Amino acid sequence: MTGFIDCHCHISARDFDNDIEDVIENSKQAGILALVAVAEHAGEFEKIIQLSERFPGFVWPCLGVHPVQGAPPDPQRGVTMEDFDAALPLIEKFQDCLLAIGEVGLDFTPRFVSSDRGKDEQREVLVRQVEIAKRLDLPLNVHSRSAGRPTIHLLKEQGVEKALLHAFDGKPSVAMEGVKAGYFFSIPPSIIRSEQKQKLVKQLPLESICLETDSPALGPEKQVRNEPRNIAVCAEFIAKVKGVPLERVVEVTTQNALRLFPKLRACIRV
Repeated sequence: MTGFIDCHCHISARDFDNDIEDVIENSKQAGILALVAVAEHAGEFEKIIQLSERFPGFVWPCLGVHPVQGAPPDPQRGVTMEDFDAALPLIEKFQDCLLAIGEVGLDFTPRFVSSDRGKDEQREVLVRQVEIAKRLDLPLNVHSRSAGRPTIHLLKEQGVEKALLHAFDGKPSVAMEGVKAGYFFSIPPSIIRSEQKQKLVKQLPLESICLETDSPALGPEKQVRNEPRNIAVCAEFIAKVKGVPLERVVEVTTQNALRLFPKLRACIRV
């Protein structure tokens, strides 16, 4: 069996509440074998677990605390240890169900964090989640906006061996530091309109690339709801950039995902 694995999506987003059955069915029809469902805050943990139970063997839960917190109407802000403390009991409760810890990471976008103290608190929250991942022997699903190098350095300092850096926005030379550490990089459909992502894919070895949609964000078109079924857009563009057959991209990226997320191997044979 050959197919795609969407290594990072927000299938629990409210954008999908009204047609989740259709979204899942369309994903399967598009050749997707599994959706890796990431969390951003404790308030959505139960929903992600429920979706994984509703679509067993297809939706795989990841729980973690994102470096940016606050959903409308509340303003967005950098994560605090209080956010982590609220999430920890639920992570512990559902630990046996988890595919990975995520979405975790660093986000040094100035409007979210404007002080060294804020950056340090993000680092502290990330370190605590690295410790959980190590204890549970789980990979990390990592966000690193405007913080590519600090994120990779922290992961290496903490001895992280299995990590996915999703939608990496840094320079290819920085990404290669992650490649040397054995980390994977997932590419979203927005590559078709992102010169930065195109340059990144040119330099990254295919053996370090996974596919993602980051649904409902980072789709082929701006401000249009992205869905997991758009995963083929990533693969087709990567094949074009790399000058290799589409089948090769699908095969290698799926095998990469199975190496990164060992629990998938029990249910997916490719």
